[in-house]
Amino acid sequence: MQDLSSFHDVHFPLGVSFGATGGPEWRNEIVGLTSGHEKRNARWSMSRRFYDAGTGLRSLNDLRDVLRFFEARRGSLYAFRFRDPFDHLSSEQDAPPQPTDQLLGRGDGVTRQFHLAKHYGDYQRIITKPVVGTVQLAVEGVVLAGDAFSVNYLTGIVEIHEDYVPPPQAKVTAGFLFDVPVRFDTDRLSASIASFKAGEIPSIPIVEVK
Repeated sequence: MQDLSSFHDVHFPLGVSFGATGGPEWRNEIVGLTSGHEKRNARWSMSRRFYDAGTGLRSLNDLRDVLRFFEARRGSLYAFRFRDPFDHLSSEQDAPPQPTDQLLGRGDGVTRQFHLAKHYGDYQRIITKPVVGTVQLAVEGVVLAGDAFSVNYLTGIVEIHEDYVPPPQAKVTAGFLFDVPVRFDTDRLSASIASFKAGEIPSIPIVEVK
């Protein structure tokens, strides 16, 4: 898990992030056998996201905002929040999040802590940076009031208060917005006002941190 002391709980400029390009990557090994078959092995148990925020720059003010943000993070030293333009909702098709969107687990009559997660088929992605004030929780479809649970917005762990402990086999579900913890994948940004005005966009590589 990410060292929180190396994380700044601040957002990369949202307007720029929504114009960024990028997405998930997996690392797999594929070996061709003499029989003509393949042997495939996953090197990573979780995907990792890569972005180029340069494509989100629309003005010189955007560029200056990013440069200031880059300086404040000391280049790649400190991680920060990034809003993935393609995937930042617990719901599907850009629908507003609902408390029944994602299954977090089932109750056993004792457990009170559950980790936010998003499912892609049978793959479960752990969510560690929910957006403050957006988490909704339900037990067997019954929505919990805000004072019935608490959220750690730096780890993605929700804790249900002891008066509302989910009974055995009860489905615990959640809806939320979330950010991706990332860092700059470079210690140098190179930009020119003349080049920018001519349409040459600087590359601003960003990578997810675990």
